[in-house]
Amino acid sequence: MAGEGAENGRDDMIIDGSGADQQRQNNLIFDGVNVNYLKLYYGKLFPHADVFKWMSYGNDGKHPGCDHSYFGRREFSFTLDNDIYLRFQSFSGLSEMENSIREKCPFKIDIGPVYSVDPARRHAYAQGSDNVFTPVERELIFDIDMSDYDDVRYCCSGADVCLDCWPLMTVAIKVLDSALRDDFGFNHILWVYSGRRGVHCWVCDGKARRLNNEQRAAIADYFRVYKGNENSQKMVSLLGQALHPFLVRAHNEVLKIFFEEKLLSTQNLLLDEDRYEKILGMIPDESITSELRGKWADNRRSKEDINVVRWQQLKHMLQSAKQKLQLRRCVEEIVFSFTYPRLDMEVSRHMNHLLKAPFCVHPKTGRVCIPIDPNCCEDFDPTAVPTLSMILEELNTEGSRKEGDNEWDRTSLGDPVRYFRSSFLQPLLKSCKEEIESSYSAKLQESKNSLNW
Repeated sequence: MAGEGAENGRDDMIIDGSGADQQRQNNLIFDGVNVNYLKLYYGKLFPHADVFKWMSYGNDGKHPGCDHSYFGRREFSFTLDNDIYLRFQSFSGLSEMENSIREKCPFKIDIGPVYSVDPARRHAYAQGSDNVFTPVERELIFDIDMSDYDDVRYCCSGADVCLDCWPLMTVAIKVLDSALRDDFGFNHILWVYSGRRGVHCWVCDGKARRLNNEQRAAIADYFRVYKGNENSQKMVSLLGQALHPFLVRAHNEVLKIFFEEKLLSTQNLLLDEDRYEKILGMIPDESITSELRGKWADNRRSKEDINVVRWQQLKHMLQSAKQKLQLRRCVEEIVFSFTYPRLDMEVSRHMNHLLKAPFCVHPKTGRVCIPIDPNCCEDFDPTAVPTLSMILEELNTEGSRKEGDNEWDRTSLGDPVRYFRSSFLQPLLKSCKEEIESSYSAKLQESKNSLNW
């Protein structure tokens, strides 16, 4: 899968920041983004303080239990023009991070793990025999890319998206968000539009950040249903006498409704022979597929939606067949094949993967990577997401700034930043502070017990 999350072993020009400015060219345009616009964005609108607060997880406070080295051990990666990648950037605090972003004006900011030591000083530990430079914390992340759905959408392909295919991302958000909260007990989950063709998910609970690679892989596998490949007609195999309760819930509450009420018609999945043969190829009973071909040759001029009519015929035949369990499961497998979330599994399995920071500007589209509220994700319109040029124009036309106002309050960025703060960041930091206090108290008690002994 070719997700938009950056990975660890890239073959592009990768440097650690030293001498980067000498290598940069004075290009004003990088893909679709104007460099001068980007400088204004980082100078006036990018929520530096909110990102810092998030990445500090309460460790920037004065409580004696705070780990003041925590933020400084987080890796940031900058993408500059001319495909220069600055890996292993780290900052001592908000001011240093903000100054570096403003100075280097990266076209993309990726966030990596928290390491055991400052990643900028990793070479000092490279010769050690204990491998002390290692990731110790990282959000559990998921990357879902619309281009991985190209075999089930006919309106667009590749990086293109429209309002007919984007609901596939909405379905992915609903299915994963529900399971992460209900099945795993996670609470602090951030969904972010990638800026072009997908969505990113950050699970930020303390217990999620401290998962090792094996535990992350187990959670990723929990969501895995795709067994086939692009050369096999049957991509999903739902094994066993009964489906896992999570899959039953996903099918009954989200997937089946979406498939039958929207996807069938918007993508015309059964409109013509080329399309319906793909679905018939997933049915393991030749007598049924032959009979359906005959029916579908006769009802081409139906006044009703031909996709709906043919789907009802297919379901009726499969669900009334003698081999009822196997063929009824086939109906479910078709629905899953077309609608179930398609994850970039490798991004979720490993701590060292990078993922694009929220509120970046996508260099191809100029759109800002804004958060998505999972509770009303069906209202999210990727074609209406503010672009860099749009918000700067809003900033210029809104007149002088009132005292106490934030710059972004005068633009379309206001609502996304407010949502990030009120619905995600504030509850997260409250939880982090409680966890720091609890951990500190436990250590004090342990120390007292040791002294008494």
